Amino acid sequence: MNDTYYEFGTAADRWDRAQLFFEAKEYLTAARILGGLVEEAPEQVAPRLLLARSYYHSARLARAEEELRAVLERDPVESYARLMLGRTLERQGRQAEAATHLRLAAALSGAFGQPGNGA
Repeated sequence: MNDTYYEFGTAADRWDRAQLFFEAKEYLTAARILGGLVEEAPEQVAPRLLLARSYYHSARLARAEEELRAVLERDPVESYARLMLGRTLERQGRQAEAATHLRLAAALSGAFGQPGNGA
């Protein structure tokens, strides 16, 4: 794999660069940058969540699921990770498993049982 300019610089530089690529819908490039950041600081949730989103949007669903489960292992009440995991599982056709995570996400975000959310 060839190294390119966007993989160099401080962690903050690479984080900013990854966000720019993500916003530009260059998900594979964003994932490449974020993968390095996650390796360097696996305990940080934000880079791992953006990496999972990059994988999700580039249809790398197994990798998205893996990253989301890693987030939830560290922070089981991270509602956005639960929601994303539910959506990722839905996209893989795993409806029953997805429903569990979607219900948990709704409960954690306070949306569970509120009018207008289908509960």
